[in-house]
Amino acid sequence: MNISDFFASPTKSTHKQYEALRAYFYEKQNAQIVAKKFGYTIASLYSLTRDFKKQITDTNNQIETRFFIDSQVGRKPREDHDELYNLIVLLRKKYLSVADIKSILDAQKKDISEKQIYNIIKTDGFARLPRRNKITRHKVYEQVPIVAPKSCILENTPDEFNTQNAGILCFLQYIKSYGVDQIISDSNYPQTNTLPRLNSILAFIALKLANIRRYTADDLWCMDRGLGLFAGLNVLPKAAWYTSYSHRITREMNLNFLKNLHILWKKRGLLSDTANLDFVAVPYWGDDSHLENNWSGTRHKALASILAAIVNDPDTGIISYGDTSVRHDNEADVIIEFLDFYKSAENNALKYLIFDSKFTVYENLAKLDDNGVKFITIRKRGKKIVHDIELLPKTDWKSIRVQTSNGKTRLLKVNEQIFFLKGYNRQIRQITITGNGKIKPALIITNDFELELKDVIRKYALRWLVEKAISEQTHFFHLNRVSSSMVVKVDFDLTMTILAHNIYKLLAIDLPGYSHYTAQSLYDKFINNSGVVKIESHSITVSLKKKRNLPAILTAMQKYLSQKFNWLNNCKLFIEGATYS
Repeated sequence: MNISDFFASPTKSTHKQYEALRAYFYEKQNAQIVAKKFGYTIASLYSLTRDFKKQITDTNNQIETRFFIDSQVGRKPREDHDELYNLIVLLRKKYLSVADIKSILDAQKKDISEKQIYNIIKTDGFARLPRRNKITRHKVYEQVPIVAPKSCILENTPDEFNTQNAGILCFLQYIKSYGVDQIISDSNYPQTNTLPRLNSILAFIALKLANIRRYTADDLWCMDRGLGLFAGLNVLPKAAWYTSYSHRITREMNLNFLKNLHILWKKRGLLSDTANLDFVAVPYWGDDSHLENNWSGTRHKALASILAAIVNDPDTGIISYGDTSVRHDNEADVIIEFLDFYKSAENNALKYLIFDSKFTVYENLAKLDDNGVKFITIRKRGKKIVHDIELLPKTDWKSIRVQTSNGKTRLLKVNEQIFFLKGYNRQIRQITITGNGKIKPALIITNDFELELKDVIRKYALRWLVEKAISEQTHFFHLNRVSSSMVVKVDFDLTMTILAHNIYKLLAIDLPGYSHYTAQSLYDKFINNSGVVKIESHSITVSLKKKRNLPAILTAMQKYLSQKFNWLNNCKLFIEGATYS
């Protein structure tokens, strides 16, 4: 190419603009000729000359060399690029995944996609993270060097964000459909000007449902916007808020709340005429000497703990009552207190109570009888009683086959007697059971003389379900990790645990084939899932990532599409499957 052609036929846009302006201003050529020569319309040329004049005026005749610099192709660089880049690298050094980093940045109102985060990590030379279990992930989260934003009521503005706890938003449908939100709003739990009562209690429930270990100084769960959305907040409050709120709770508040829930479960047909009662020891790992030693079945030893009473329904597994104010000197009266609770919660009298022998004394059995309540319990076995049983002739025993809780049957040898029981001061029906794998025979006593023998045994066998529920609560809901020895705070924790447990049971009812699953199994199979939340003016759409059991949970959500949530700005909630995995 001839050197003179370089100036006569510019190719780059900035070069062409320069030559056109030079021809117009310096060579004084006609505007129409210049426009035609360089491929401009006459209007475009005039706009170019106008902008050039303004540039010279604004810069005091100091013409910039923008004509000789290539414009950068692509997206305009972010003003906070270096800060954001360094933050992503710092979080990756703490072994956080791309999804974790995305959730944290969303809480910080930093708009960046997972793809961009991945590219930054890849460019910086980080390798793929190995598969980690839950314990390892929790240890990693404790090292996150970020402070969570301040918690506030969710604003009614369009938004979209990622969350690692998208699955628990499914529970909102049950809270609204069963009217649990109204019971919370009508309770006498405390509230503040910034956080209403409903949002406060839902903040506690969110942690229970999401299997958060406990309220620690770690703020990572505070930054997950999915957990915050559950409670109608931008993010959940920090750990100190939970402690402060718990200090304002009284036993009367918890008892009133449980009564209203009891009425709700009864109206919904989730409570039968039978209640199973048992004790659980809630350990405290501290040095408070005012706590008594109680036997812990999960640890097979006595330890300093708070003794709690729990009552559940044998058919649905719904827990209707809990009390942590039990001490050795009043544990025999817990059953009478529950009877008072039951009568105050509804008009219909309780028909059956099933409990262990340590739950009460014979004198209180007579009180149950006087109140028209049937009971089934285990009698304490003394040496003389065992000796008398051994002397019973073989002809007094008969074999029956009883169905167990897993649907199978078991052959047992039983002996039935009716005699006068001292302390109870009236006739009692005693059923002695052997062949059940125990060294000593089991002694069932009841004041029901009409129920068939195998049905009495079957009813008591179902009592072991409450032990299963207690074991589940101790581990999944972390009752064995209480951070306070204050009975009132633990009582509130137990009350929140009961509600969370029951919400899981409501989910199980809607999942055919999974009604017998524990909260831990339901969480692992259905709830433990991430996703994207899109907030619009009248709706909130949760897109759950692909998962093996996702179709089942989506099917269960179909009948709750028309509900509006007042703590979510009256939006409707839609649960769907994401188009990515």
